[in-house]
Amino acid sequence: YSTDFEVHRNWLAITHNLPLSQWYYEATSEWTLDYPPFFAWFEYALSHVAKYFDPKMLVIENLNYTSRATIFFQRFSVIFTDILFIYAVRECCRCVNGKRAAKDILEKPTFILAVLLLWNFGLLIVDHIHFQYNGFLFGLMLLSVARLCQKRYLEGALLFAVLLHFKHIYVYVAPAYGIYLLRSYCFTANNADGSLKWRSFSLLHVTLLGLIVCLVSALSLGPFIVLGQLPQVISRLFPFKRGLCHAYWAPNFWALYSAMDKALTIFGLKCNFLDPTKIPKASMTGGLVQEFQHTVLPSVTPLATLICTFISILPSVFCLWFKPQGPRGFLQCLVLCALSSFMFGWHVHEKAILLAILPLSLLSVQRAKDAGIYLILTTTGHFSLFPLLFTLPELPIKILLMLLFTVYSFSSLKSLFRRERPLLNWLETIYLIQLVPLEIFCEIIFPLTPWKRHFPFVPLLLTSVYCALGVTYAWLKLYVSVLTERISVRPKAE
Repeated sequence: YSTDFEVHRNWLAITHNLPLSQWYYEATSEWTLDYPPFFAWFEYALSHVAKYFDPKMLVIENLNYTSRATIFFQRFSVIFTDILFIYAVRECCRCVNGKRAAKDILEKPTFILAVLLLWNFGLLIVDHIHFQYNGFLFGLMLLSVARLCQKRYLEGALLFAVLLHFKHIYVYVAPAYGIYLLRSYCFTANNADGSLKWRSFSLLHVTLLGLIVCLVSALSLGPFIVLGQLPQVISRLFPFKRGLCHAYWAPNFWALYSAMDKALTIFGLKCNFLDPTKIPKASMTGGLVQEFQHTVLPSVTPLATLICTFISILPSVFCLWFKPQGPRGFLQCLVLCALSSFMFGWHVHEKAILLAILPLSLLSVQRAKDAGIYLILTTTGHFSLFPLLFTLPELPIKILLMLLFTVYSFSSLKSLFRRERPLLNWLETIYLIQLVPLEIFCEIIFPLTPWKRHFPFVPLLLTSVYCALGVTYAWLKLYVSVLTERISVRPKAE
């Protein structure tokens, strides 16, 4: 049973029973409202449907209330709102070049893309087993991407502005949107060599984009500004006291950093280099959401993660500005911004890997090199989500679903690019195959050993660290590919 059921039940109750002025102050449950105002209004709208299923779910004091009607409503609401995701996938497929030769419809890039998005393993388990509304939110993001690819810039900007006020995690990819809109919409022409024609700057277009951002922000945050509650809303949206890593370590740079600190700590204790009485009590391997101090390596602050994230996205942003290469360049920058933020962000959730995987799907059906990176990132990123489903009955379900999706991804992309070089080299193939014995050890062998009682966090640590190696490799490989492409290819004038 996922805690997210109680999270969203509580949000339904808060928005249904309390006035707007108390939404971001209510703290009866530990799962306080920490999403932007548009999502709070979304929960408010759902609550007026929920009352016809089971009014008791809307009682704030009914903590951990889980009637069958409540669960059914929550499941059904996710399925219903996925209609937007389905429509967004259709629009994205229209943006993909489907002229590649194919024997039948099953080998067409548009069909493969539709399956990779609609049948995405990570989105399926996070939304429909674990329970969240990511499909609806990713639908907004993909629809905004499609509109930008179709040169419907104002619609794309509006959709993304609305999305930011539904869930603020999408601020990770805001630099890609901002630079692309400024470069492709506010500057209306390029020189013959592809460089920017400064005289083509359109003040009207900048004004229109500014109005969209201001109006959407006013609708979302305006009431709380009037009430003088903006600081309270911001404190809920950015709870820096939750610690560097989530309870389930996201497979990023900080997982490797923390694992190294743990290894050095153990080595230091064995060699009597460290005093056991001076080691911080808040441990990274406690599996809890909390603040902590590293023992050997320098402790990481929110400001340090912000600086690392900013530096890591700069090359992709510069590439998009100086050599945009149209929608393809935008998608590359979007994926790199998402991956860079995932790699170095503060308190990153493991589910945030989907923010890079889904848009990378659009690139994977257009070029063999991107398809290879996609296979590495999806396989490791999806495997890192396994700890979300930790009960025994869920074990065969998650293994079967991932196996089906992975087999289809490899076979369909291999068939699509069968006339080109292999999608993976032998080292990449060996790395991915090693996920099988890792899963067997974590799920079957380790629980039977006496280590489980003393070191319960070991399977999570192994999964996060091993997957972090794959995610880091995919991030670096994509960056090298993009930088090499920009250096070697001279952009054409738009």
